Amino acid sequence: MIKDIAVIGAGTMGNGIAHVFAQHGFAVTLIDVNATQLEKAIATIGKNLDRQVARATITEEQKKAALENITTATEIATGIQNARLVIEAATENTELKVKIFKQVDEAAPAGCILATNTSSISITKIAAATKRPELVIGMHFMNPVPVMKLVEIINGYQTTKEVTDTIAALSKQLGKIPCVVNDYPGFIANRILMPMINEAIYSLYEGVAGVEEIDTVMKLGMAHPMGPLQLADFIGLDVCLSILKVLQDGFGNPKYAPCPLLVNMVMAGKLGVKSGEGFYVYTPGSKELVLSKSFI
Repeated sequence: MIKDIAVIGAGTMGNGIAHVFAQHGFAVTLIDVNATQLEKAIATIGKNLDRQVARATITEEQKKAALENITTATEIATGIQNARLVIEAATENTELKVKIFKQVDEAAPAGCILATNTSSISITKIAAATKRPELVIGMHFMNPVPVMKLVEIINGYQTTKEVTDTIAALSKQLGKIPCVVNDYPGFIANRILMPMINEAIYSLYEGVAGVEEIDTVMKLGMAHPMGPLQLADFIGLDVCLSILKVLQDGFGNPKYAPCPLLVNMVMAGKLGVKSGEGFYVYTPGSKELVLSKSFI
């Protein structure tokens, strides 16, 4: 039975994954080379647990127990020495992930399952960097992790059924709903989502409609909780661009080519929520959506 988890990367996804595992009684080691980032991650987890206490979804005692379940480390070898499952949640960059998996493979205990939270990069390619490709799998959580129910589980070419079944069962223990898919560019979530977002950006680029009109049509007409341009801001326009490039390279199909407007916005540093401006402007503490000056 898996009880010891290591999560590599203390950003938004990493701290969310650590939060959920710790809340469900797992011993979690959160690993990041940046000690300051680890401090920020623990503070974020604490604030998110406080929100759960305020909503009466957990008790103060459960919050305390969850925080006590988390330890931190700045070195991979130290952080994963007792892990039965390692989940990599670093930046969506192929070279970085391959480098991390080589280090993890060398240091992880025998039989330890190695998972990646990648939303688009080939599991098979990542697994090929290890000597245990049969134990490598995709475990793609949705953001925000403590709230979203879906876990997209991606089988690499050599992933065993036992590993897939173990990760699916583990996801259910977290109160999540696992969906198992196979390893092709973008998997399912982003193979469908990113072309829709890209088409929304093209519609703006070509002057078919404005930002608010595009998002309103999709929210009111298609029952989407968030319009595609707002969602792109939330995901990060740099992340959207990266995933579209993976799809374009993987399929060699021009229909996945990123819209020039998206490319220009990323080059200009307009990345969405993370930079404070994308298609909308984001003011800390404000829930009001304000159009970016570029689109007024």
